[in-house]
Amino acid sequence: MEIPHNNELDVAIYQGGYGSGKTWSGALLGIMLARKYPGCRGLVGAATFTLVERTTLVKYFEHLEALGYESGKHYKYNKTKHLLQFKNGSEIYFMDLQDPEKFKSMDLHWAEIEEASQVGDSVIKGLLGRLRNTYRRPSWKNFRYRLFGHTNPQPNKDWIYERFVENKKDGYRLIIAPTTNNIHLPEHFVKELESAYDPEYFRINVLGEFGDYNSGLVVKGFTDDNLKTLKYCPEVPLHLTCDFNVDPMMWCIAHRDDESVYFIDEIVVENATTEVCMKEFMRRYPNKEQEIIINGDASGDNRSTQSEFTNYAIMRKLLRDNGYKNFKFHLRDYNPPILNRITAFNARVRSANGLVRLFVDKTKCKYLKKNIYNLKYKEGTTIIDAPTINQIKQDRDKKFLLHIFDAASYLVEYYWRIK
Repeated sequence: MEIPHNNELDVAIYQGGYGSGKTWSGALLGIMLARKYPGCRGLVGAATFTLVERTTLVKYFEHLEALGYESGKHYKYNKTKHLLQFKNGSEIYFMDLQDPEKFKSMDLHWAEIEEASQVGDSVIKGLLGRLRNTYRRPSWKNFRYRLFGHTNPQPNKDWIYERFVENKKDGYRLIIAPTTNNIHLPEHFVKELESAYDPEYFRINVLGEFGDYNSGLVVKGFTDDNLKTLKYCPEVPLHLTCDFNVDPMMWCIAHRDDESVYFIDEIVVENATTEVCMKEFMRRYPNKEQEIIINGDASGDNRSTQSEFTNYAIMRKLLRDNGYKNFKFHLRDYNPPILNRITAFNARVRSANGLVRLFVDKTKCKYLKKNIYNLKYKEGTTIIDAPTINQIKQDRDKKFLLHIFDAASYLVEYYWRIK
């Protein structure tokens, strides 16, 4: 409830286990803000309106009743607009957050997110952009814009982990709320959960801690040992490995030796052509004397035709026209099954005897890291859970999953094929 810093914006996540008072606390804070700042505007949202209506809104009405607020006298709720209006002029909108366009025109003082881990980072960015309402009253002492959410721990290293652990900014805070801290629960509650759950499930869903991020992930065993600050070396061959998806087009740039690969950079361009990405590569790496080895998607060669418009033919022409002479292509005749590429990639990440032979630059390879931390299998299968068109529409950041991993794994499988 209290803000322990002086920033104008407070962004807080209340992450807890079952029965840790997540929704209870969030709803109470929303009402407190509506009371403290007469005439303020807030938004309460979740991935679906059903979740808002059956969980969060119910808790709001319970609090209002407990506080002695009477419907029609102290507040009114408009079922059509899903709008809670207080006698003091404060308003709270309730809605789903699947489409950021729905709240794009709103100016807010605060926003609350139910089950925050179920919404994407693009939603968070959208809400942060809405916290700009300039209306104030003289009585608004120590006002701060607030974005607060409550959630169970995430099953992977998505936006909550990135924003509140890895890249934490001033004004951002994560509150871990174990179920065991709630002294109002029945005595048997936690004991029953402890006997019913395995240790890992108990640690996540009762103690509220972050989960085992290797569980269900495509890339296994990736740790801080694989993250380095890597340098570009003009005196050794430079590998460019490609996937030719148009939106986005995602390429990796690497060095390698006999045993290890070093991903030093990446090129990621939305709605791009091969020509656009190739020009970006030449802009970053203008050394025309360096040996360049091109790897990647075998289908980009389209060897059934001699067309000058195949992806690799375009790259070849651009390199020659711009004075690059020392380049060659290392490509398979056909793309290996993706499970073969995954196996080869994981063997470089960390071998069975603990050898680490795959390294990623910690600052320049943002999207490759995102894929390593978040690319998952569909539950109970060995099929990669690629985002659907609808999921991408709801969260545009999801379109950056899979393709750069494809690009990186083409290179790894080519040189270290598992036979």
